[in-house]
This record gives sequence, structure tokens and C-alpha cells, in this order.
Amino acid sequence: MIQKLISKIKGGNYQITSSYTKVEWFVIINERAWQILRGIWSKLFLTRLKGLFFKGKNVSIKHRRLFSSGKNLILGNGVTINALSENGIRLGENVTIAQNCTLICTGIIADKGTGIRIGNNTGINAYCYLGGQGGITIGDDVIVGPYVKIFSENHNFSEGDLAIRKQGVSRKGVSIGNDCWIGANTAILDGVELKDRTVVAAGSVVTKSFEGNVLLGGIPAKVLKKI
Repeated sequence: MIQKLISKIKGGNYQITSSYTKVEWFVIINERAWQILRGIWSKLFLTRLKGLFFKGKNVSIKHRRLFSSGKNLILGNGVTINALSENGIRLGENVTIAQNCTLICTGIIADKGTGIRIGNNTGINAYCYLGGQGGITIGDDVIVGPYVKIFSENHNFSEGDLAIRKQGVSRKGVSIGNDCWIGANTAILDGVELKDRTVVAAGSVVTKSFEGNVLLGGIPAKVLKKI
């Protein structure tokens, strides 16, 4: 019954391959029920959200008019979102952002950022940081592991007689295609474009763009093999 309900909500054939005790199901359902109740209340003020909204505890959403989502959004406990930017933060359907993630688009008021866009069926695991100052685009069906950091701007530092904080920033943006897997503790730097079906090994630092269907790894990341 639960499997059929989840399949109906997500609009697909959701398969539960593990067995759970009644107590475990009670805890799972109880948590989801409270998330739905918090989400229903929040949707009174977040008019650009569709479908069900599962909202964890201590979730902060600033500049709500610039934040939108397709159906079935899950925000875990302690998620912080600041959508202040030119394009705001736009999420697709069935997006999950796990606990203690930060999505921010503008670092300083003097220089408004670009924004963040995340596609359908994409999951952002716990403790990730997405800095959308220069723009971040993430495609459909993407898995982002815990503690991943994505930076879409760089500080300039070429003028030796001027403090770095006064030299401004450069912004190229970051783009991640569809069906990618970004391993835990990966850092992706400004200007990087990863095409469809890219896998990045845990702990990598991605400093340049790559074609799709590859496994990347290392500091700096390089192609380990085709997939």
C-alpha cells in the first residue's frame, strides 16, 4: 500500500526492495506526516510551490517570492535557502535537499548573484553548499553526495598592491548535466561544465570542464575511465 502511494505521489513505479518492521514504518510515516503539516502551513506564504511540500524542522527560506518548486519538494532539517538573485532558485519536481544544506545566491548586497536551477528527480545529500552567485544549473536525475561544495564565482587577486577583498570577483557559472553522480566531499569550482552521465569520485576537486560518460577523480580531477 505504501509503495503504491509513493508511486502515485512521484508519478512513477517506486519499488521498496527492503523489509521494515511495524515500528520502523511508524517512525518513517510519523516523520513524513509532520513534514507535510509543516509544508501545508508554509505553502500559505510560499505560493510558487506545487504539489506536496515535505518541510523539516528549522528550515529557513529568505526572499520567498524568488523561490519556486515543482511538485513533491523535500527539505530536510536545518536547510538554509536564500534566493536573493537575478533568477532566484527554481527547483523541478521530486527534488530532495537533505538536512543542513545551504543554497545561497548573493554573498554581498553590492553584487547581486545569478541564481540556482535544479532539475527533476534530483537529490542533494546532507551538508552540501551551493553558491549560486555566478549561476548553478543542475540537470535531471542527478545524485549529489554529502558535503559537496559548488562555487560559481572566484575572487580576483592579480593586483599585488590591493587587498584581495577589494579586487572584485569573476563569474562564469557551473553547469551539471543529466544523470550525473557527484561523490561525497567533492568541490566543483567556477567555470566547470559537466556533461550528461558524469561520475565524480568522492573527495575530488573539479577545476575544469569535461565531456560526458566519464568517471572523474583526483585533485585536480581528471578522467579515470570512460563509462
